[in-house]
Amino acid sequence: MHPFPIQQLRAAFPALRETGHRKPPVFFDGPGGTQMAQQSVDAMVGYITDGMANLHGAFQTSISTERVLEEGRKAVADLLHCNPAEVAFGQNMTSLAFSIARSLAASVTADDEIVVTELDHRANVDPWVTLAKDKGAKVKFITVNPNTYTLELDNLHEIITDKTKLVAVGMSSNVTGTVSDIKKIIARAKSVNALVVIDAVHAVPHLTIDFKQLGCDVLLCSSYKFFGPHLGIAVIAASLFEELPVYKLQPAPQEIPDKLETGTQNHEAIAGLTGAITFIEDLGDGATRRERLQSGMQRIEAYEQELTDRIENFLKQIPEVRLYRAPAGIRKTPTFAFTINNINARKATTWFAEYYNMNIADGHFYASTMADKLGVNHMGGWIRIGFAPYNTLEEVKLFEQGLQEFIALTRHPS
Repeated sequence: MHPFPIQQLRAAFPALRETGHRKPPVFFDGPGGTQMAQQSVDAMVGYITDGMANLHGAFQTSISTERVLEEGRKAVADLLHCNPAEVAFGQNMTSLAFSIARSLAASVTADDEIVVTELDHRANVDPWVTLAKDKGAKVKFITVNPNTYTLELDNLHEIITDKTKLVAVGMSSNVTGTVSDIKKIIARAKSVNALVVIDAVHAVPHLTIDFKQLGCDVLLCSSYKFFGPHLGIAVIAASLFEELPVYKLQPAPQEIPDKLETGTQNHEAIAGLTGAITFIEDLGDGATRRERLQSGMQRIEAYEQELTDRIENFLKQIPEVRLYRAPAGIRKTPTFAFTINNINARKATTWFAEYYNMNIADGHFYASTMADKLGVNHMGGWIRIGFAPYNTLEEVKLFEQGLQEFIALTRHPS
């Protein structure tokens, strides 16, 4: 494998370019949203400047817009290994989840049970909890181990039973980076004929995804987490999608995937999505786009792992820092949540922004159930840094310098 082309890659992100007036900030806020690749920017601008139109017209701009949607679905299908007709777009992952939950309501009764987890972002919890509340169904939680930050799966047969209608689980935590054993969860759910919804928002930027191999029913993600614009994506297995009684306007299309896409879509964002996927493809090798995307994601993962190993070892050596990280042997994304003894998280991130021009996030990151359980809210939640493939070893070293300086100041405040 060729060396990772970090400088060439960074040149593809306009937000990273230095100007005569300032150096660009260091973006360690990738888990909250990455910067946009030039291919994505160009695709959006190209669509806008070449002429925008709505669908179903006989004129060229309308035909071109339909082609933009078609290409977007094909690109997602190659990225996630699904069929283009299984790909639907929406405002964001949360809105799509609520829409799907509402559509499933007719099949849920008071005798059913819905399973969610304590590890997940609430976007993959509350749509299903709300559905259960509306139908009088019971909600069960797969608990998070407070020491390993992994899901407790030993009693899975007691949580997922013959009464289970739906199981919603995240592929990886947007806080701790823990990659959950979703294959085990899916297998148990399918043994009792339950539907499975996977939140892959945090996983898609870092892991190779194979929807067909997973065997879940719904997979949700967002393109602004992998170098594109703000756009929600739902992959729904055709067997479910065809039967899904979605809420829609009477004259709107009945066929999949159009029937879930209520109203006019964000066409320029869909064009940008294809550009973002092209950015990943350009990093890889292979005879097909799927092969190039797999290769590109493998290169991203290998490079990010180098940065991960360094920062994890560094954070573990600082007495004042508590790192919320699963043990060795458990797969994780390059996302790190930590607290500093007796320091509010916002105080730390504000200091980094002021003195080091670093974008570092703080809070509960909508993983509020886990935040409550682990008792971090009184400190303003976690401090979180996350890597993207445009981050560098020099930036990591700068963070290490900054954290040591900040902690020294807290030990001896002036």
